[in-house]
Amino acid sequence: MASNPPGQGFQNKNRVAILAELDKEKRRLIQNQSMNNPGARPALTKDFRDHAEQQHIAAQQKAALQHAHAHSSGFFITQDSSFGNLILPVLPRLDPE
Repeated sequence: MASNPPGQGFQNKNRVAILAELDKEKRRLIQNQSMNNPGARPALTKDFRDHAEQQHIAAQQKAALQHAHAHSSGFFITQDSSFGNLILPVLPRLDPE
């Protein structure tokens, strides 16, 4: 059996204390950074990306709607589609005679 040299237990306790202090300081710095720079938070970054994607889809819908109205005699609307269509044709209802 190997015995620990004297003072090694003190060094281990000292290392643990230093690591704990560094961890606490790291958490404090991360918290301060996220408060000072809200754009760095992942939730806001995701919201921004989602908003940009929605704007892109809206622009595509508008372009598709303008193209359809210019090149067709039918009526179209923008609506979310289960099949990924940007615009849907609108069929008029005829009154039964």
